[in-house]
Amino acid sequence: MQDKGLEWQVGVWDQMSELYEREVDQRFVPVAQAMLDRAALKPGERVLDLGTGTGSLALRAATAVGPGGGVRGVDISSDMLRIAGRRATELGLDHVEFREGRAEALPAEDSTFDVVLASLSLMYVIDRAAAAQEIARVLRRPGGRFVAAVWAAPEECDIVMFQKTAGSFAPPPPAPGVGPGALADPATFLSELARAGIEARVERQQLEFDFADFESAWNVLAGVTTAQLPPEIQDEAKKAVRDLMWDGVDGPRHFRNMTQFIIGRT
Repeated sequence: MQDKGLEWQVGVWDQMSELYEREVDQRFVPVAQAMLDRAALKPGERVLDLGTGTGSLALRAATAVGPGGGVRGVDISSDMLRIAGRRATELGLDHVEFREGRAEALPAEDSTFDVVLASLSLMYVIDRAAAAQEIARVLRRPGGRFVAAVWAAPEECDIVMFQKTAGSFAPPPPAPGVGPGALADPATFLSELARAGIEARVERQQLEFDFADFESAWNVLAGVTTAQLPPEIQDEAKKAVRDLMWDGVDGPRHFRNMTQFIIGRT
């Protein structure tokens, strides 16, 4: 089941890679900045960015730690990593590297990193208990730091409401328990971190972004994952989201997203 789930996820993220760089990264800048504020990176530190995607957070982290430090971005999507590597080259950041890998088996030696970051990626991890053990393994002890961002429940988080409503029209994914609202209640994951040796707490902050109209939001937030639906089912999904979040009328939409930051230390 895990292998099928991973294959499905890789396919989705590979298809989204260019769209993600073009449309999503810019909207998630407030999340990246809030992550860095909480991580308080210092020059010379070594950082692992788990679920780096197209590298937006990793590149910011590389600037923060400077050439005396180092950043490793890890992701399951080779297409995402290709974009991240290109961006690093364009910026002349030779102390950041990108490797293919998953949270349950991080490509890193024990006690390698001062900080592990995970921005909006843990919600898609299939085995989060294993990921907690891996995060703890690669962090230095004592004093290694962990900062993650996850979305809150749909009633507090517009992006989750949008994606869960659209996704309700699709067959269940082969990876159960993953998705944008999977860590709306992070209590179980906090316990898994504690068992791994990371004491963590949660801070909450509302972060926001905009879409000019419904169609642009649909194309970015649901276009890939609903592309295989029959046209009539896709139309039903679109109508459900539009009626719920646009009151049936097209136009700009301001998304208010309660974001939960999991902050821990070994």
